[in-house]
Amino acid sequence: AARIIQNMDPTADPCKDFYQYACGGWLNRHVIPETSSRYSIFDILRDELEIILKGVLETSDQGDREAFQKAKILYKSCMNESLIEQRDSLPLLEALMMVGDWPVASADWNKTKEPSWSMEEKLSIMNSRFNKRVLIDMFVWNDDRDSSRHIIYIDQPSLGMPSRDYYFNGGNYQRVREAYLQFMITIAKMIREDKNMSKDDSFVQEEMTKVMELETEIAN
Repeated sequence: AARIIQNMDPTADPCKDFYQYACGGWLNRHVIPETSSRYSIFDILRDELEIILKGVLETSDQGDREAFQKAKILYKSCMNESLIEQRDSLPLLEALMMVGDWPVASADWNKTKEPSWSMEEKLSIMNSRFNKRVLIDMFVWNDDRDSSRHIIYIDQPSLGMPSRDYYFNGGNYQRVREAYLQFMITIAKMIREDKNMSKDDSFVQEEMTKVMELETEIAN
């Protein structure tokens, strides 16, 4: 109760500005960090938890259970920035090879990859190896009709951008949409360069525009 009262602004008239009345105290005491698009009690708890986890993961791993050892190994691998820099884009290029390469970053994808490319196989690889659901989301959960058993659910996946508003609305949404497309173009160019492929900006622009159009159709 004390926290709720602290986050309110009782000096505001709730009939004129209920948001200020209900949340004014929070707004006065908190500033959204430059690294965040929002700031709530859950974000504060997450930041505090990350500090605690950092301390746990940096302790010696003598006598730890296997699950803890794996977590510490993963953490150390992420913190090894010199090796990450040394490997550069190699892990990404290897991941692309696993899923059948990327047409925009392939010299002749239609002839060399497409004949043996199977969407069912690649979707399963993306799910099992990379925990990434594309086009179709599939998961196991409690059966809504019988909570004593679990069933397979098939659903629509999440979009590339946070919500469908980003694909259709104007204003800030349009600016994000344009930046999103430019980001895809930049990544494609970087990968082509890392694969020593010729520069073809018009081809990359055309291909990534098609990707954007496909995402927009899915969002619709």
